[in-house]
Amino acid sequence: MRQGEIWVNNTLAGILKETENGYQFKYDRTYLLNDRALAVSLTLPLQKKAFESEFLFPFFDGLIPEGWLLDIVHKNWKINPRDRMGLLLTTCRDCIGNISIKEKK
Repeated sequence: MRQGEIWVNNTLAGILKETENGYQFKYDRTYLLNDRALAVSLTLPLQKKAFESEFLFPFFDGLIPEGWLLDIVHKNWKINPRDRMGLLLTTCRDCIGNISIKEKK
């Protein structure tokens, strides 16, 4: 199962996991203790309990390139456009804004 570290303002905020049943996102305990902690998105508010979904959470899916940029990713990195987690881990290391995603090995 693939995993990605979710960073907010260069601080580890949580881990996104691909599971047998879909996806799970859980905030890091240390991050939740930080008074300056920001939610990754309005749909993923700060909480201790993990979020679970059958599909990639819309916020993360929205970070994936579309159109001609997705075509370039597909051609250059040979990533299937339906492999949403693979696309996220490959293309979202340095997103626009304060979010970055690094593959956890």
